[in-house]
Amino acid sequence: MMKETVLARSVRQMFAGGLAIATLGMMAQVQAQEAQAPIQRVEITGSSIKRATAETASPVQVISRDDLMKSGKATVADYLQTLTADGAGSLPTGFGNGFAAGSTAISLRGLGATSTLVLLNGRRMAPFARADDGQKSFTDLSTVPMQIVERIEILKDGASSTYGADAIAGVVNIILRKDFTGLTFKADTGASRYSDAQQHKASVTYGKGSLDEDKYNFVVNAEYFKSDPLMNSDRKDRAYIGKGDLRPYGYPIGTQFASGYISGNNNAAASPVGAIRNPTTLDYVSLPGCSKLSTASPQDPKGGCLWYQDQFRSMQPNIEGVNLYSRGTWQINENTQAYAEAGYSQRNTSFTLTPPSITPTVAFPPNAANPTGVINYGSGAGTTIVLAPSHPQNPFGAAARVRYSAFDVGPSTRAVDNTFTRFVVGLKGSALGWDYDTGFTHSESKLDLDYSNMLNMSVVKAALGDPTSKYFPYYIGDQAYKNPASLYAAMVTHAYSHSTTKLDIVDFKATRSLMTLPGGDLGLAVGAEHRRDKLSNPSLSGTENGTINASYVAAFGDTKVSAVYAELLAPVLQTVELSAAVRYDKYDHFSSTTPKAGVKWTPVKSFALRGTYSEGFRAPGPAESSALSQSTGTSTVRDPIRCPNGTPLPGATSTDCAASVAAVKIGDPNLRPETSKGLTLGLVWDPLNDLSLSLDGWKIKRSDEINPLPYNEAAALPTAIRADNNLVGADGKVIPNSGTLLITKAPYRNSSFTEVKGVDLDVKQRLRLGDYGRGSVGLTWTHVASWVRAESATVRYQFAGTHGNCDTSNCAGTPKDKISVNASWDPSQAWNFSAIANYRSDMKNVLFEGDLCASKLASGADAPNGCKIASFTTVDLSTRWNVNKQFQLFASINNVFDKVAPLDPLTYGGMSYNPMDASGAIGRYFKIGASYKFF
Repeated sequence: MMKETVLARSVRQMFAGGLAIATLGMMAQVQAQEAQAPIQRVEITGSSIKRATAETASPVQVISRDDLMKSGKATVADYLQTLTADGAGSLPTGFGNGFAAGSTAISLRGLGATSTLVLLNGRRMAPFARADDGQKSFTDLSTVPMQIVERIEILKDGASSTYGADAIAGVVNIILRKDFTGLTFKADTGASRYSDAQQHKASVTYGKGSLDEDKYNFVVNAEYFKSDPLMNSDRKDRAYIGKGDLRPYGYPIGTQFASGYISGNNNAAASPVGAIRNPTTLDYVSLPGCSKLSTASPQDPKGGCLWYQDQFRSMQPNIEGVNLYSRGTWQINENTQAYAEAGYSQRNTSFTLTPPSITPTVAFPPNAANPTGVINYGSGAGTTIVLAPSHPQNPFGAAARVRYSAFDVGPSTRAVDNTFTRFVVGLKGSALGWDYDTGFTHSESKLDLDYSNMLNMSVVKAALGDPTSKYFPYYIGDQAYKNPASLYAAMVTHAYSHSTTKLDIVDFKATRSLMTLPGGDLGLAVGAEHRRDKLSNPSLSGTENGTINASYVAAFGDTKVSAVYAELLAPVLQTVELSAAVRYDKYDHFSSTTPKAGVKWTPVKSFALRGTYSEGFRAPGPAESSALSQSTGTSTVRDPIRCPNGTPLPGATSTDCAASVAAVKIGDPNLRPETSKGLTLGLVWDPLNDLSLSLDGWKIKRSDEINPLPYNEAAALPTAIRADNNLVGADGKVIPNSGTLLITKAPYRNSSFTEVKGVDLDVKQRLRLGDYGRGSVGLTWTHVASWVRAESATVRYQFAGTHGNCDTSNCAGTPKDKISVNASWDPSQAWNFSAIANYRSDMKNVLFEGDLCASKLASGADAPNGCKIASFTTVDLSTRWNVNKQFQLFASINNVFDKVAPLDPLTYGGMSYNPMDASGAIGRYFKIGASYKFF
């Protein structure tokens, strides 16, 4: 058993010692005070009335500053991704091999980060400067300073007339503190039970001034964050976690993270020693020296040099960042207030990936020299990289194909430098019977990518196959030590790109009461905004024509949007409240009018029925609609040619039944906008004084949804690019275009629709414990009843309860149930103890309902566990001790029971575990910190 770290012992002692001290310090007056305080759930109202009265027609979840602190999570994104409403398409920190590596995002209802509108203090932010999957524009949550968050409001009923019709899945509004006074310093540090994955954070917050007395207030916050890298190999003793080699668990040799093996005649994967093809027999033969380079054991029985990606890849990135935020408010006169906000965030992230293959298939915009826009360096006509007959390592004396992973070059790293700036200036006040708020917002995101150890493919080709080249011969494998430095100086390069997004907004809104109705005042709100969104995301240098070993990914756009909206709130009776809103948006090429309506009936103060109807609209983004935009993504598909009905044909292998395949996606100016309709219907009930619950059914239908052609459908098209290791039929004849699937064309198109429906349950119970203080217990439960995508009138995919969708998400799956249970106990005013349990249900390991199992054991049996990804539950504990009014200590333990994440052989976001189960891969995690308020 591994030794317990000093940090772990400190945290344990704080929990244990705190319990003893707290028990002695219980105060009876706490009970008396709590007897007068009713449950208050919707903090934005500031009301002390019961929840059923305080709730709105729209279901809103509010997360307080205290909730964030009790969770022990390091960032806003870490917390939001534990919400039951978060689903597929969410971007976790450890997803380093994705398009948007170095960023984080939330995906409400699993509809993607693009359909989830994230606001800061009620206003938009410039999106991350690289679209996820090359398509989806989103707001990077990593830019939000966690230590100064006041609360987070989550609108869960779809499109918002006030904030934007493109908020199809909902709105996440992060509200920062505005009224802080004093000087506070806070710091914490954490480490896993393995004494690694350390995280350190420090922040200082200073505020001064009272609006009532001084006529001004300003607050300044600075936050520094450092997270150490964690390699997959660091978890080599944690069962299957981080492993590419799953043979000990019954899987075949050729999983998605394997390479170097020889599949059969004319079929071999990139090897660290080099696999050379016999020009006569077409069999691949490995060069010697495998044991010096690969850690895989046992080795390939067919003679390949087997290796797995966990030999190199990061599990969690190295992160260093700083967030700065300031806000000033000035009371100009009794009716006018001016304010300004400024924010700056810089986050440097780096991941380690694998050494490059010398025979990639790359895609780029077609040109005169290459009208197909694809170069196949492994077996393409005129582009195949070969060993020259005179190459010293060529055993055949004739030009021979080679499959090689350049371990001599070393693993590639991805360095991501993301800088975000934001400035807001505004006025608010009252005039002529109206309350108004107007402002100008500018925000900008800059992204610099630096990919190391990329290959100049023309040098590689010449150094291996052209005896007249000054770089010839390039020695590979265990003889690479013979190569001169001049070869690597010419062959190995960095690839760079500099991307920016800019968002400028002018907005105005005003509210007033129009008349008195039986239930109260009739309220009117009107507003308008104009925004301009510019994106410049050029591809990595060298990818524009296939000269390096990476595909082209770029997007460009300049969009202007003007909008006006109006909203009415009508308490027509004391028990009935109606609301209605309408929004008109004018884009460069589109326009929309989207209504929203709500009703709430409160027959008694402890019970209310509510419902909403909303419509949404999202114009195609620049990555989707611009002819200058193109990307190439990768997903796991079953090759319909080589593995029909889940059984590999003679000459094919099990790898063809779960092939990692690239797909080229190109912007289409003729795309139609997405539209949506959303419904909610629910109740809010306080059956007892200290018990309250809400139950809401919801449905969102997104029509004309913009998606790439599904990879499984693209793989069946004759336009798919394949190697030339074609299969041979029973009649002995070669089957044309039946070689290993390499890359497909999956253009963007408007699918028919996606419809998602389910139920949210939220229960809160306050506990009055007399001399033992006070406590509370809460539960949130989201059940996804159906998640259907209709690609056409005849093709539908049901994803609820399955591992899919993998084409347009990060292959995290769509569990039918997610539950979060929390408990909190305050035995005295000085102490708090909290616990949170998070559960996700199991998922079928299929790409969609009714499909064949996506993974197989070597025996041919469905995997894992009969084709099921097991459910996963973690429990987190935290404690807080107010030593005095100025000094506070806090500690937390995440994944208290050190649960191991379930085996997931399909996902590509984590190696053999689901990326959303990262806490089960990292292991039990300890954190301790302190806060001191100087004045």
